[in-house]
Amino acid sequence: MKFSVMMILLKKALKHAEVMRFSTYTFRKSTIYALSSGHGKCGVAVIRVTGPKASNAVQAIAGFSKLPEPRFAHLRNFRNVHNGDIIDKGLVIWFPGPKSFTGEDSCEFQVHGSLAVVNGILNSLSLIPSFRIAEAGEFTRRAYFNGKLDLTEVEGLADLLNAETEIQRKQAFLQSQGFLSKLYLEWKNDLSKELAHIEASIDFEETENLDSNKDESIKNISRIKQQIETHLLNGRKGEILRHGVKTVILGKPNVGKSSLFNLLCGRPAAIVTSTSGTTRDVLEVRLDISGYPLILVDTAGLAKHSSDPIELEGMKRAVEQLDNADLIIVVMDASDYSSWKINNKYLTFKDYLKCYMKNLELESYFFDCSERRSKPTIFVMNKSDLYSVETENVVSISCKTEKGFDNFLSTIGVELNKICGEPTKEHPCMNKTRHRQHLEDCLSEQNIFIEKYKASDMDVVILAEHLRRALRHLGKLVGSTSTEDLLDIIFSEFCIGK
Repeated sequence: MKFSVMMILLKKALKHAEVMRFSTYTFRKSTIYALSSGHGKCGVAVIRVTGPKASNAVQAIAGFSKLPEPRFAHLRNFRNVHNGDIIDKGLVIWFPGPKSFTGEDSCEFQVHGSLAVVNGILNSLSLIPSFRIAEAGEFTRRAYFNGKLDLTEVEGLADLLNAETEIQRKQAFLQSQGFLSKLYLEWKNDLSKELAHIEASIDFEETENLDSNKDESIKNISRIKQQIETHLLNGRKGEILRHGVKTVILGKPNVGKSSLFNLLCGRPAAIVTSTSGTTRDVLEVRLDISGYPLILVDTAGLAKHSSDPIELEGMKRAVEQLDNADLIIVVMDASDYSSWKINNKYLTFKDYLKCYMKNLELESYFFDCSERRSKPTIFVMNKSDLYSVETENVVSISCKTEKGFDNFLSTIGVELNKICGEPTKEHPCMNKTRHRQHLEDCLSEQNIFIEKYKASDMDVVILAEHLRRALRHLGKLVGSTSTEDLLDIIFSEFCIGK
């Protein structure tokens, strides 16, 4: 039985190695090129070349009789390969492998950014034998296959290219520099050591049980499991930061929700009138608040009684936004609160808030039996220029005069920091569902291993297989075990030339 299990595992390993060899072979035959800078007119355009015959481009276009000094910028005339005409004068840099981004021989042409010049260089490259235009993400894909980047670093690089805010950039940069994969590899190496001890007992100590090393192994694996669990608990912060913090504005009709929406946008994105119920549909914009990505959603006013079918549909859509919200902004009218306070002198703001939510038919959503809100919420009292309201946990603001707006922005920034955190080298955040799934699967295998290991009621070979599966999931995180379909999905997110 033990022999058959080991043979199955060996066959799987050989099959995976064959797939990796085939993938590597298919792209190493060709030399690729592409425009790496943005399309359209610009001051300088960068054209990249990589592959086994990249040196041919340096000699044919830049006119070198022998290869130039590596990693130095050389000013040259760039000539048309077909007729020898000068296309432009610019810089060429030679990067011999493996000391290049892709790990292969590479070069860069830096030329003036007109369409005519760029097309002239690209057309000349197309005339060189074995050269072809690069596919989306192919430069990075070659870097991955040549061991210059692992899969989490690749994903970090893709996020860095798409980063819109400062904190997104910071998270993506740390991941692209390998701080996340370093953490995963540490867990992988530690689990590998425990697996090695167990496999050694299979090969050399089959007549003995594992009791002598049980306590130490369980202690080490439990430590790794606890670290993964802590990482998972903090993990959704990175996912939210990557996609944006969905922030929903709620409140009664005509309390200033759309005015606040426009104030945050810095433009009249929503129609504002004195007539109640102007906003009927859901409006959504992306903003940068304190370096965090905010997906701001304006909604229809929530009225307790309405017979208008359009208004009812708008209110239905507003409530639906709550399910996927990461942050909620509840807007109230200071004049309404002042009137209520006159008639309820001995009641607190919390009583008013419950009454307000009851009118919105959201009391059960915001208050559970312990009276704690279900999601991060900012309470805003608008029209403070007419009625001054001073109470805890409420931000007073006037959308008309913008009084209190800076304080409101600071409050949002604090909440965004709580929701997303701020990634550091010491505590990098995962930011993809793929990461979470593999880590949860890894934990599941470790839990089975620990349970069966303590009970000593399972064959050691099968027991070791659970630990091996846990390692496989960690391997999939960094890309040491990957499928072609997964790689196709990841690299398709890149632009051509990267």
